[in-house]
Order: sequence, then C-alpha cells, then structure tokens
Amino acid sequence: MTAHRPPFRDPALPVARRVDDLLDRLTADERLALLHQFTPGVERLGLAAFRTGQEALHGVAWSGPATVFPQAVGLGASWHPELVRRVGEAVSRETRAMRAKDGRVGLNVWSPTVNLLRNPLWGRGEEGYAEDPTLTSAIATAFTRGLRGDHPLYWRTAPVLKHWLAHNNEAARDTSSASVRPRVLREYDLRAFRGAVEAGAVAGVMPAYNLVNGRPNHLSPYLEEELRSWTDQELLVCSDAGAPSNLADSQGYFATHEEAVAAALRAGVDSFTDHGTDASVILGRLRGALERGLIDAADVKRAVRRQLTVRCLLGEFDPELDPYADESRFDTPEHRELAREAAEAAVVLLKNESSPRGPLLPLAAGTRIAVVGLLADAAKLDWYSGSLLHRSTPLDGLRERFGRERVTFAEGVDRIRLRTASGTRLRVAESGPPGPDGSQDTVPDVDGSLDPALIAGRTDLPPLTADAEGSELALIDWGDGVLTLRAPDGRYLSVAEDGFVRASADEPGGWIVQETFRLEPLEAHEAHDGGHLLLHLGTGGYVSVAADGVKVAADRASAEVFSVETVERGEDAVARAAAGADVVIVVAGNDPHVNGRETEDRTTLALPAHQDRLWRAAHAANPRTALVLVSSYPYAVPEAAALLPALLWTAHGGQAAGTALARILAGDVSPAGRLPQTWYAADADLAGMLDYDVIGGRQTYLYFDGTPLFPFGHGLTYTTFGYEELRAAVDGETVRVSCTVTNTGPVASDEVVQVYARAVTPSVPRPHRELLAHDRVHLTPGACATLTFAVPPTSLGHWDVAHGRWTVEPGPYEIQAGASSGDIRRTVRIEVAGTPPTPRPVLVAGLAAADYDEQSDTVIVDRTKARGDAVTPAVPSAGGALVYRSCDFADRVTEVAVAVAGEGTLDLTLPDGTLLAHVEVPNTGGPYAYRTLAAPLLAENVTDLHVTLHGPLRLAHLSFTG
Repeated sequence: MTAHRPPFRDPALPVARRVDDLLDRLTADERLALLHQFTPGVERLGLAAFRTGQEALHGVAWSGPATVFPQAVGLGASWHPELVRRVGEAVSRETRAMRAKDGRVGLNVWSPTVNLLRNPLWGRGEEGYAEDPTLTSAIATAFTRGLRGDHPLYWRTAPVLKHWLAHNNEAARDTSSASVRPRVLREYDLRAFRGAVEAGAVAGVMPAYNLVNGRPNHLSPYLEEELRSWTDQELLVCSDAGAPSNLADSQGYFATHEEAVAAALRAGVDSFTDHGTDASVILGRLRGALERGLIDAADVKRAVRRQLTVRCLLGEFDPELDPYADESRFDTPEHRELAREAAEAAVVLLKNESSPRGPLLPLAAGTRIAVVGLLADAAKLDWYSGSLLHRSTPLDGLRERFGRERVTFAEGVDRIRLRTASGTRLRVAESGPPGPDGSQDTVPDVDGSLDPALIAGRTDLPPLTADAEGSELALIDWGDGVLTLRAPDGRYLSVAEDGFVRASADEPGGWIVQETFRLEPLEAHEAHDGGHLLLHLGTGGYVSVAADGVKVAADRASAEVFSVETVERGEDAVARAAAGADVVIVVAGNDPHVNGRETEDRTTLALPAHQDRLWRAAHAANPRTALVLVSSYPYAVPEAAALLPALLWTAHGGQAAGTALARILAGDVSPAGRLPQTWYAADADLAGMLDYDVIGGRQTYLYFDGTPLFPFGHGLTYTTFGYEELRAAVDGETVRVSCTVTNTGPVASDEVVQVYARAVTPSVPRPHRELLAHDRVHLTPGACATLTFAVPPTSLGHWDVAHGRWTVEPGPYEIQAGASSGDIRRTVRIEVAGTPPTPRPVLVAGLAAADYDEQSDTVIVDRTKARGDAVTPAVPSAGGALVYRSCDFADRVTEVAVAVAGEGTLDLTLPDGTLLAHVEVPNTGGPYAYRTLAAPLLAENVTDLHVTLHGPLRLAHLSFTG
C-alpha cells in the first residue's frame, strides 16, 4: 500500500482482502445503502454509484439499439454451446461499449434464464433454453462464459442466473407454490443452475417470484444449503423487482415489511430490487429491522461483501488494469454475421416429405414463391429484446435471395370497417409527415428511462373519430379472441393515459399491452343485429364514440355497439397469392407481447384459428405449401404436420431472422437446429401448470408415456447421416462413449449427435432415456467423424430419498446414440458397479414426510418459515395419500410418533389396507405449531407403508420405536 492507494485499490492483494478493507472503511449507513439495487456513491472513498441489473437475455436490452440475437429458446434450439458462447461474448462487448457512452448501462447482467421448459404453456418459455437440465446447463454455461470473458481475474460482465427456483407459471406467480419433491428438486430443477455455477462463470442468481413448497423463493434455504455449496466464490443474490414487498403484501408471509426484509437478508438475498430508483423505502425497512434486532451488522456486511466482490472483479477499483475498460465493439460486421449465423443455427426442419418431384425443400433456383401469413413481413421483438439496428423479415430475406420479381406477398389480415349503431364508421386521422429518414414519429423516450414499463402511450396524435366512410382496418385475431387493429399507415390502435384511442403504436408492447382488444357479442337482453362491444383489454373498458373522439368508456352501459363490415377475408388474399406461385411459404406464429408472455401463460397449444385458416387456404390453392412457425413456444399442429409436405420452426430470430430463413429455404445452409422441448400433439397430453412433479406427472421427454407430435431433440437436415461403431465403457470415474457419424447424403450439413442413457432395471421410476451429452458437428458429403464423450458415472444416478443421497444403482445401463430422443440409431450396454438399493432405515432415521416414493392429492409445504418441509392434503376435506417403499421395521416396531401441525387424522396402513395406526390430531394452534403425537403400531420386516392424511394438517416426520 502507498500513501495514495488504500488496500482495496491494490491489485496485488487478494480480492477478499481488498473487499474487507473497503468494508471496514464504510460507515454503517454507507453499508446499508449498498443493499438497494441503486446504490449511491461514496465520494470520500472514490466509490462510484452502482446498480445491479442489466437485461441482456439475447442482446443488450432496455438501453436502446443493440445487436438482437435469436430468443433464448432459439439459442437452445441450436444445441451449439460454442456458438452460444460467442453470442454471450458479443453481448458483453456491446454492454461494455454502451456503458462507455451511457453510465446507466450496468455490468451486472441479469441473464440467462435457466428455468426448465417443463410445460410449453408457460408464458416465459421464450426466455429458457430447454426442458432438459443437461442441455440447459450446457447452453447456460457457454453463454455465461461468453458474458464473463476469459481473463483470469477480471470479468467483462457479471451474469446472474434467473429465476431461482422451479418457476414455470405466470398466473398467480407471486402467490402460487410449486410442490417440488426431493427427487425432482435434485434430479431436475437444481441441475439447471449447478453447471454454470461450478464452471465459475456466474456472479449470482435471482430468486423467482413464486413459492416452492410453501416458502417464497426469496427465503429459499437452498441458497445457502445448495447454491453456495457449489463454489468457493462469493455469489450475489439479487431480488426480483418488487419481490421483497410481496413477502408482506401479496404473499402475506410476514406481518411487517421489517420482518420480511430481515428474513430475506438472512436467507441470502444481498441486493433488494424494490420501489424503482427510490431506495428510501427499502432502507427504511432495513433500518427498522436493525432497530428491532431482527438483523445485525454482520448480516449487512455479509451481503455488502458479496456486492463489492462483484464490483472488484468488474475492475471498478483499478480501472487502469481492467482489460475490458476500452471495449468499443458495437454493431460490428462480426456481430452482424454472428446474429445471422445464430438465426440459421436455430431453424428446425420438422418435416420435409419426399414426393415424385423430390422434397419440397430446399427451393430450386427460379422458383416463384408466395410468402403469406401474419408473420411473413414481421420481425417481432419480445419484452427482453433491445431495439433493432437492422431488420430482416421473411419477406425481405426471400426477396433478397430469390429476387423481388419472383416473390409475391399476402399478409392474410382480415380487412374490415367498424360501423357504429348510428351508421358511421371509425376513422383514423391522416399520419403526420415522415421524419428526415422517411419514418413516422416513434415513441419518445420518457425521461430517458431504461425501463420500457415506464414509457407511456402517445397523446400527441389525434384520436380516432367517426364519419360516413371510415377507415379500413387490418384485424388480426391472435387467439382466444384477442385482437389487434392496424390503421392504413401501419400503426396499431392503442390507448394512452387520457383514454383516447389513437393509431399510435409501431407494434403491440409494454408491460400492460395497450394495443389489444376483444369483440364481445351482445348479451340476449342487449340484442342488436350482429352487434358487438369492443373491449380494450389493457384497461378493461369498452370503446365509445364521443364528440371529441373515440375513447374507452367507463362502463359497459355507455359503450358503442359496433358491427364488423368485412372488406376482405385474409384467407381469400392468401389463396389468390398461393394459386399463382410454384411454392407457398406460410409464416405463422405469435407476437411475443400477446397471449403468452411474462405475467400471462397460454391457455392452449393450438395455433390460433385465424392462422389455421390461412395455411389451410394456401394448401387448398397450392399443395406445394410449407408452414414456417415463428414462435416463442411449441404448437400442436397435427393436421398441418400430416397434410403439408414441409414444416419448420424457429424462435423469433432477431435482426437477421429473415435473411437466415431465406438461406435455409434456398439450401445455402442446411437446417440443423433441434427441438429443445417436446412438441405435444394436444392439450390433453399436458399436466397442469402447477404440477411441478415431472416424475409423477409423467412430463417432458424424460417421462412422457404418450406419442409426441415431434420429440425432444428432433430436427431434420437436407442430407442423411449414418451412425456406426457406438462404444461405451466404464473407465474408473468416467464413462467413455464414442460413435462414428458419416454424412451419407449429397449436402454438407451439421448433425447434432445426441447421447442418452437408460437404466435397464431400476428400482424406482427413471426416465425413458436421459440426455448425457451431445455434439454439433459439420460434415461434408461422404465425410465421417468419430466423436468421443466423457461423462461421470454419477450422471447415471438419481436421488435416493430412502437415504438422502445421490446414488448410482448397480446393473445394466443402455447408452444410446441418435439424432433425437425419438430417433435412436445405435445402442450398447454397460455394467455399472454402483450402490445396491437397501430398505429405508426407519428405526434409525424415521421418515421425513416429503421423502415419499409416491403421492396422490398432497402438496409439500413449509415446516417453518426458514427451512424444512411438511406434507398436507391439497384439498383438506378430500384428504391425500403417501407411499414409502421398502421400510425396514426389523424384528418388530410397536409405536409411531408423528410431528404434526394443524388438525385432522392420520392413518398408517399396509399395502393390503391393513390398518397399522390411527392418529387423531387435535388443533395444535396453527400451521407452524408442531406437536409430536404417539400411537401404537405393530409392524415388522420390510414392507411398504401407506399414510393417509385428512383435514388441514401438516405432517413433517414419522419416527418408530420397537
């Protein structure tokens, strides 16, 4: 140390010592202030202001224009970790470059999302990578390595994984509880986080809004028990926005906010994202918690240490040595090329049926193409996208590739007029003059906000009126009757804070979408010939026509009655275009801001009826029709899959989506993306949104017993591949697998080689097959490659609830290699010398109630507000049942003692129904007031134990004595 450089600024010292020095220099108030997302600077120490949180899911978001890569689920569909690492690297470079010009851009990036895509109806499925933990972990590890950078000390950005833990529903997301049994927790949900953390590329995690086993995720005991046990590195836990307040508000988990923030801090939350930039509320609650003795100075220092560690690693304390300080690469040719490459890698060819004329794809040179559909000329963004610097729609890409003269277009919107009860029609005012670049006015940046939720609707344009002729509107039905209406100038009808309806939005968007409507038929007592009310979904009000313009009415009684005058049906325009083409490309899918997004789950897998009509009209007019689904999630399209000769899927592909799709369709690049989640054939194949038990609920490719429309890992190419010489052997602490793959077709292409394992004689339910490893390899025609994989034998194991440990059972395992989970080409067996299963030692450890083997009609809940699980009937009046296999009661057991809270009854029986014990549980005084009650029980030897619960009681533990 010198006179001018305190130890925290000395790069020769270990990071921990530097951070401790700075901690000691901060006053108690200064330390406390660092617990909010927006931390003030400390001028006397030269410490700058800092904020946690910068959205960067597939490009820098909420900060203006930046390179936009495919959605995260599209990156998952690439099955290409090295490509994804390069995407992460580009995103972090642009983050640094943007921060150099705008200090509001943060380096603590809240990305990636590693929640597993358990249910395809989840509204935020676009943010995740896959339904499989191994694939998700591989992609997340690659992306975070790119975000972190490769310097041994300094980090380019500091990524935070979202959302800890088991979070797959948007409906009631802040109050619903996921019941996650120990096997699912350890075999499925935790594994998605663990790989990236153990790789050393993660700065922390963000807890989810929901509860797991009755306890809010912001109080998760697994933050300390699991997450922080995986690494010696300090990990920063950042709350989700508003979640600390939820603990005492919507969740009602604590009576006061002081108790809530104290519990979160003690559980391991280090940075509180609440009340926007106003830190005073949270800091006031934390001071109150200190004054009440709910937390102490050590709790505050522990959290602050974690934040300061991240800031030190980002080079803040010695900027002259920061290797990324001068990063300026932004929108470079390399980044543009990478965006195109990533978009190409994400395209999945689902079907390409051969015919006497050969397969429909790739398209031959000179083909006359009709490009039709609601997304044919769209480049959709999502909530976590940056603004587009470049834009390429499927129509743009195909015109560029095949020539404008060979490509015709029909969007397929319904063209309508809305007629009022008085006979007038809605009229959109003429647009203002275009800007200097030819564009119309755009939404202003309100107060320079980086949060798009704070950008208000426009009030500078005239509202709609009504006159005799009216304006022709483009109507799109996105499903469930949710409509958007677009004016002739391309702007969407929207509603601003003043309640007037204007044609003012470039696209639907915003935290509360103001561009969606629903036409509601009049009720019988309101009968009006063909009349409808126009409901504005963003406000919940009905549209009315007044002297000063069209506005949202306060109530239904004052709403205008409209009749819809159809000028042209979308399917008619599509059929005309299709009939005059050699090939039709129907581009269908979703708008990421409508019907399935953050705060809103989907209600069905079905393609919206409007778009279903379009592909059918195209196919009827021209059998040589391909359907391209551009969407954030899977669809159930069994009839399209059966009738159409070609079917493709891609997530919203970012700025180069159109160019990439055109190159795939033209055969310039062979498609090689693979599905990162199962495509089911119907809604009936799905478990409930709140059924997180993938084992008992038979969910995902791991356990699904039905026949999917397209299986996990599915994807075709324009060539064929042969699989030979699959070998596998156990070599000490490694299972070594090799396989030779040959391109046996005429086209150079990538192939994604997938290696799965299956336990042949398991003692408990195990997956049909489970991904062990994969590799994406490029092969020219006739070329072959021998791929090798090394995986630990533990990857063949499962969580043994009988003994509370990870175990690999001895016996035969199949090692399978193929092109998808449903296309296994080669199989070999290996013998593994594992740990034989043994009965539950119930006399030694008893039974933790949540460690069941099977259950029906129960849920896991919190034993205490800090840690521990209990089990309760899902519907107390209906009761629930638990099964514990192979309980060893030895020579004889004479008594059972149960730890219970609440009130009700317990029955313990043998598998044949023989009653072993009956326990009456009087009211214990509340759900956390546990009592231990004993009852006589006679049992011996090894047998299964069945436990039936009735009433609002919680069972935490059973112990036995002889």
